[in-house]
Amino acid sequence: MTFIYKIAPRALWAAAERAGRFEGAPVDLRDGFIHFSTAAQARETATKHFAGQDDLLLIAVDAAALGDDLKWEVSRGGALFPHLYGALPLSAVRQVFALPLTDGAHQFPEHIA
Repeated sequence: MTFIYKIAPRALWAAAERAGRFEGAPVDLRDGFIHFSTAAQARETATKHFAGQDDLLLIAVDAAALGDDLKWEVSRGGALFPHLYGALPLSAVRQVFALPLTDGAHQFPEHIA
């Protein structure tokens, strides 16, 4: 199983859970797709786009469960990033982790690269 990851504020994710689907963060809505990262990309994404932000979650998603709406597209540094063109169904979510901020750095679960 291939996992992709979404970093989201806890409050935004709580709203998605109430709605039964995640439509995206403001940046996703602006860009027309939901931004995800691979395990190898997630730390850099946190540093670049979420520096200093507390109360974040790391959402692990089964990439295969997203079907043809998931596209791998060239982005930062020429790397392929997963982009979801449509809402994220919560049925594709496999796990949600807290992403605490300690001494200015987000603390990732050990198994995330």
